[in-house]
Amino acid sequence: MQLTNKDVFVQALQSSWSLASSTKWTQANPASGHCGVTALVAQDVLGGDILKTKYGDIWHFYNRIEGEVIDFTKSQFEAPISYNNHTATRAEAFADTNAEQYNHLSTTVQKHLDITYKVDV
Repeated sequence: MQLTNKDVFVQALQSSWSLASSTKWTQANPASGHCGVTALVAQDVLGGDILKTKYGDIWHFYNRIEGEVIDFTKSQFEAPISYNNHTATRAEAFADTNAEQYNHLSTTVQKHLDITYKVDV
């Protein structure tokens, strides 16, 4: 099942970010370290593509949903991002997280949304 309301998803996502979904999470910067895992869960729920761009020395992951580029975790960075919109695979985004963090975020978002969806990692 795919959710169509992005605002509801954002609320569920932001309520779900924690140390269990990223070891870089802080109260002051809850999006920190969540780009890969968030891009995966966003694709599970909203569909679309996972994209990546270089931010300094790291790959930053985000989404393209119904043709719109959406970066749910851009708030983790102080400087603006120059998006290159390179297509990324789920495996690339998953390399930025781990199974425990992914499962935690996926399950917690799912509980907030009160939906069930199947995913292939």
